[in-house]
Amino acid sequence: MNVTTALSTVAGNVASAATSTAASASDGGSSFDDTLKQLVDGVEGSSEQANTAVTGMLDKSVDVHDAMIALQRAEMSLQLAVQIRNKLVQAYQDIMRMPV
Repeated sequence: MNVTTALSTVAGNVASAATSTAASASDGGSSFDDTLKQLVDGVEGSSEQANTAVTGMLDKSVDVHDAMIALQRAEMSLQLAVQIRNKLVQAYQDIMRMPV
């Protein structure tokens, strides 16, 4: 698996999560709270996979390339979560500045 494939996989996962979130929100399914919890769980899961891959790399049971790809996935997931958090904080601040 190369970096381009890994990046497209991450982008596909984000797009499918956004699509499923929009579909379930229109059905009255998942709430905003549940969506944020799924995001945090996804970031935590990718971090755990990266740690497992690095440990496997040290045992020589996992290829170095696979470990690096897992690390990049974890980093990209974390960056996505941080950007979403930044946008949420900015939206909250904009709402709080609105005159009543």
